[in-house]
Amino acid sequence: MIMKKDLSINFLGVHCENPFFLSSSPVCNNAEMISKAFDAGWAGIFYKTVGINGMDECSPRFDITTKEDTPWIGFKNMEQISEWSLEQNVEEIKKLKKNYPNKVIGVSIMGSNEEEWITLAKAITEAGADMLELNFSCPQMTSHAMGSDVGQNPELVRKYTKAVVDHTHLPVVAKMTPNISKMEDPAIAAVQGGAHGISAINTIKSVSKIDLDHLTGLPVVNGKSAISGYSGNAVKPIALRFITQLAQCEQLKTVQLSGIGGIETWQDALEFILLGCRNVQVTTSVMQYGYRIVEDMINGLSHFMDERGVDNLEDMVGLAVNNIIPAEELDRSYKIIPAIHLEKCIGCGRCYVSCYDGAHQAIAWNSETRKPEILIDHCVGCHLCLNVCPVFDCITPGEVIFKDGRDNNRNGEDIVKQLVYQ
Repeated sequence: MIMKKDLSINFLGVHCENPFFLSSSPVCNNAEMISKAFDAGWAGIFYKTVGINGMDECSPRFDITTKEDTPWIGFKNMEQISEWSLEQNVEEIKKLKKNYPNKVIGVSIMGSNEEEWITLAKAITEAGADMLELNFSCPQMTSHAMGSDVGQNPELVRKYTKAVVDHTHLPVVAKMTPNISKMEDPAIAAVQGGAHGISAINTIKSVSKIDLDHLTGLPVVNGKSAISGYSGNAVKPIALRFITQLAQCEQLKTVQLSGIGGIETWQDALEFILLGCRNVQVTTSVMQYGYRIVEDMINGLSHFMDERGVDNLEDMVGLAVNNIIPAEELDRSYKIIPAIHLEKCIGCGRCYVSCYDGAHQAIAWNSETRKPEILIDHCVGCHLCLNVCPVFDCITPGEVIFKDGRDNNRNGEDIVKQLVYQ
């Protein structure tokens, strides 16, 4: 059943009909395609990064990684910023804003020096954009004066952010690179330069795989390849990690976040929202399924909110942030022994093999009945067996055993109720 709740949310002072935006990428490269996206239900976009001049691209420039029969786990992209000139993109942006005055037109920009950043900021502001996103993150630029090489330098991030903020009245979002160990440093620098929001993550530098015939990476361009950006659902755990660290950083507490990285479903989008994002950006899902995927996202999030009695999307922003804590603060006073429901067991032996070869030799195997048995004295409660079992609910969390003197009169059933397995 199709359902539409009020998913509107304020992002950087701009009203958005829902949190779903297209990210700066091939999926929002011109007015014609973006118009189709708006008609499908997307609240806004971050227009594909505009530079002073168009890019000279290679062919082919995409590759995917797969696992068994699952396509599109990851996506490699060697494409740079817009192939169009600044003047051409300005005309497209003007056309969009005229035809869709109630949609949010964010525009990503990237210069190679302070003068170029200022020129871009002025031109896009005059074109009628609603906000600017500063691309400090693209990992495959052919110039080291642009993209992720700049994003790893907090001083340059601060300098270029200030240059833009000083020459526009629009909200400014700084887009962070994940090709760095501590994203908080350039994010803080961007805020010091005047940025109002932070978006993360862009793609991760990668070699997706090696072609065994041509002995080079993929995609192959005249016998060669290059390190470039990796995206898709495979990078979502990394994106969530960076978003969490940004949300928990004291110097960034008042800064609004836009989440990017592997968002394919409404559940993916909600995870970013629960970690503090007021806006989420999507690319690879659209490249697989088209713009209408937003209908599923709107419907799914609406049903979730309705089932839980949530009226305002705002009420869910950041609810999970404080539940992610340092490793040293985790409760280590107990172990949860898995329970094997033998009536569901198909006798595949995966739990036994995985436990013996990859864990703690805590499962015995009866070769005659082809049934496993948990050896409680050996089991440490790691739950590898539960995760590799191919049968739903054949192995579930079972008895809670507290370490000596550590129970504190707690109820083990309450601990098990908090566990979630998909």
